[in-house]
Amino acid sequence: MEEQRILFREKQRFKQFWLWALILGIAAVFWAGFVYQVVLGGAFGNRPVTDIQLSLMLALISFGLPFFFYYMTLTTEVLPGMLQVRFRPFHLKPVRIPLHTVRDFERVTYNPIGEYGGWGIRWGAKGKAYSTSGREGILLRFYNTQPLLIGSQRSKELFQAIEQGKASGKGIAG
Repeated sequence: MEEQRILFREKQRFKQFWLWALILGIAAVFWAGFVYQVVLGGAFGNRPVTDIQLSLMLALISFGLPFFFYYMTLTTEVLPGMLQVRFRPFHLKPVRIPLHTVRDFERVTYNPIGEYGGWGIRWGAKGKAYSTSGREGILLRFYNTQPLLIGSQRSKELFQAIEQGKASGKGIAG
């Protein structure tokens, strides 16, 4: 099978300062509790857990939570006749959107919290959204399903690639 050329590829992560400050702040509280209870011999909290339980919580929250948010990525690819979106780790395989099913599309500036309830994989009154940060994206409207918003830091390039992919995908069965 012939490998199709990629017209556009973007990989995004969560970059919001406030989000990382919150995640690392929570991790710092568990580190402080661990040092106070396990290293210094005190009791962390009103109802302290055992040292083993605290060590497990430290591992899960101080290492696991930041790693999980770092690991989360939104990858968008445009191929001739096809758009692929993968929000790792939630999608094991990319969501494939044949471009012939897209009625129309436009670059939009949107309010992530007001219109979709935040970033990530979101559902709102305007349809579904995949986004990690920012306020720009491409809104896809379909013939037979609700609209889909794909957030992008490079929305102009994504728009042009979708135009090119839709034009070059004519006649390609998805």
